[in-house]
Amino acid sequence: MVSVSVRVALALGALQGVLEWLPVSSEGNVALVLTVLFGFSAVDAVGLSLFLHAGTALAAGVYYRGTLADLLRSVPDWRPRTAFDDRNAELSFLAVGTLVSGVVGVGAYATLDSLVSALTGGGFVAVIGALLVASGLFQRLVGADALGRRTEPGPLDAVLVGVLQGIAVLPGVSRSGATTGGLLLRGHDGGEAFRLSFLLSIPAALGAGGLAVVEAGGPPSLAPVPALAALGASALVGLATIDALLRVVERLPFWAVCVGLGGVALLGAGLLLP
Repeated sequence: MVSVSVRVALALGALQGVLEWLPVSSEGNVALVLTVLFGFSAVDAVGLSLFLHAGTALAAGVYYRGTLADLLRSVPDWRPRTAFDDRNAELSFLAVGTLVSGVVGVGAYATLDSLVSALTGGGFVAVIGALLVASGLFQRLVGADALGRRTEPGPLDAVLVGVLQGIAVLPGVSRSGATTGGLLLRGHDGGEAFRLSFLLSIPAALGAGGLAVVEAGGPPSLAPVPALAALGASALVGLATIDALLRVVERLPFWAVCVGLGGVALLGAGLLLP
């Protein structure tokens, strides 16, 4: 367990609360800060960064509370004859996407756990840097202009986005960038793609935070009081910033920010590697 003051824990939670809404991989960047500035091991950095996602999941739940309430009211009438019910496409999208992302995410997490256990600090930073660059290039490839052909999500959308969200458990892969990009490729417009992406993120982020707690046998790497402070800051700052930052994302080329951060991480890894 790393000794971190409540003040530092609050700063870490606030960082997660801001970065979660930007397509630059909050997990990857928080893990970089923990590794480079505070001396966390790769395993501890990943565990804590996933734990903090539970706070921003709560913030997203409050922000989208009206939509979630409507979806919950529609559950009694949801009787899918197959894996996907076209009568309530959005609820089916969230159910199927969550199931797929859970299966893929558990496999990706097991791979990640084996990988980071074998990495030194410099190697871990290099992996995050490479994944950040790849995430940025994917966002650039997709572009901000969607054809807007689709108005409702379908089964292929749910499976594709579920796979992308599951893979995004890897630090450096932007969850929002990957899932929104996948929906843009499928013909959804930007605003709808972001909304569906963040609705789908709520159960996934809560699950990732819970998995980190189970894996560590408690709040990962922190004493209970700093851990609660970090989680609270993540939720409160996330709720305070989500609306403004989602508007910013629609206007600025964050793919370039993602690539730039990844490039800096790769350069830093070169200095850390023996």
